[in-house]
Amino acid sequence: MTVATSWLFVPGDRPDRIVKAVGGEADRAIVDLEDAVAASAKERARETAAQGILAAPRDGARVGVRVNAVATGLFEDDIAALIPVWPLLDAVVLPMVPDALTVRRAALSMARADTAAGTRRAGPRLIPQIETAQGVLAAHDVAAAHPRVLTLAFGPADLSNELGVTPSAEGVELLHARSRLILAAAAARRTAPVDGPWLNLDDLDGLRRSTEEARRLGFSGKQVIHPKQIATVHEVFAVSASELAWARTVDEAFTEAERRGVSSIRLPDGTFVDYPVAHRARTLLARAR
Repeated sequence: MTVATSWLFVPGDRPDRIVKAVGGEADRAIVDLEDAVAASAKERARETAAQGILAAPRDGARVGVRVNAVATGLFEDDIAALIPVWPLLDAVVLPMVPDALTVRRAALSMARADTAAGTRRAGPRLIPQIETAQGVLAAHDVAAAHPRVLTLAFGPADLSNELGVTPSAEGVELLHARSRLILAAAAARRTAPVDGPWLNLDDLDGLRRSTEEARRLGFSGKQVIHPKQIATVHEVFAVSASELAWARTVDEAFTEAERRGVSSIRLPDGTFVDYPVAHRARTLLARAR
């Protein structure tokens, strides 16, 4: 699957916003049945979420839904309510995942939804959201728990509260946790994880610094909570002109070396290039296309 760098969360009880989000600039629109919906409005939100998804343009952003956590007792009802739109969903984000068993339970429910919806292929991918210390420590087991898992999503708000820290743009207070998610996804051969949102909507400089740090660490994208954050995320995650020039130089030189039966070379600037470096260059070129 192509990398989605911006994941826009939109309240499930606002079908008008769902339509706008799907038709907007985000790579993924995540219809939120969890934190964005009041406890008293959960049942109604399931109906309005389906209405919004059905009304959304088919050529817009990929559509996902964040359901309620398995432990809340609301998860099964969320999945059942989504069956009418199940074939339209790209992903299900599962919050507050503490362990691999929770992932397997969720995947089993999703498989039943595949059958109920009459899909001939596997339905939406599963994206566990890691938001607790327990989840961070179990991140590799969570990522590897089931083939349906696409990647991991980081949830800084609940984890910061649990740890008693205040999230900063530089993210040093959550560096260990975020790094564990990146290592876990790589070890499980999953897509690189998506970073949590920057929660201060008026602080675009903080958003930029937070996004730059996320990209340096190895995240593939970032969650956003307002459309005005999307452009910054896209700009930071875009392949820069200097990166593109480097990648072309490496690819051309290594391709020529391969023709001569050579698998390691030294560029004129002294850079050593072998297969891992060439693979990184070619990955950048693929992203830039």
